Amino acid sequence: MKVKIVNKSHHPLPRYATALSAGMDIRANLPEPVELKPLERKLIPTGLFIALPEGYEAQMRPRSGLAIKHGITLLNTPGTIDADYRGEIGIILVNLSSEPFVINDGERICQMVIASHSKVEWLPEETLEDTERGAGGFGHTGKN
Repeated sequence: MKVKIVNKSHHPLPRYATALSAGMDIRANLPEPVELKPLERKLIPTGLFIALPEGYEAQMRPRSGLAIKHGITLLNTPGTIDADYRGEIGIILVNLSSEPFVINDGERICQMVIASHSKVEWLPEETLEDTERGAGGFGHTGKN
């Protein structure tokens, strides 16, 4: 798939780290380091603008290394970049640790996965057919 991208950062374009990677690392585009205090959230710019084809979205997901080592994750995960959005991609990071964390320019802050999606056409009904599960949810099976 070919996707148009404008890169106003001074970092290389996102790329797949390995042949079978699903996501591409996204880097912070910062004029100076940003400190995230414990439980603080900030919008981090990337300098990237994309034009996805209809029927696709870009999912912004946390990086496991930042999460396990520093407690840094995305507040709205996965964040969705819609095909008709043309603004700069911004990443909402949150620090869930008890220590401050400094984000530096060029730091890999999340990963982007391009995914297809379907549009729904609702069919209003009065009732739905039964299933074995029925209305059970949130631990209804009792399995650990």
